[in-house]
Amino acid sequence: MKIDWAALGSVFGVSLVATVALVGLFTLGVSGLARRERAVATGGSAPLAVTGAYACFAACAAAVAYGFYLIVA
Repeated sequence: MKIDWAALGSVFGVSLVATVALVGLFTLGVSGLARRERAVATGGSAPLAVTGAYACFAACAAAVAYGFYLIVA
């Protein structure tokens, strides 16, 4: 049995980058919703934060859906 270390390293690198990117997007979404909550508590509004949060969540959902597509196809 021979292990292709270059391919294994490539898969590891891509997985690491994708995981960090997805977690970062989700964190930005949660942060945007937290800003909205703070703005509402002080009597203001933050429509840009909410829009950005929903865009981040949509990007996360799209990445997960693409992952499912790759597994099924």
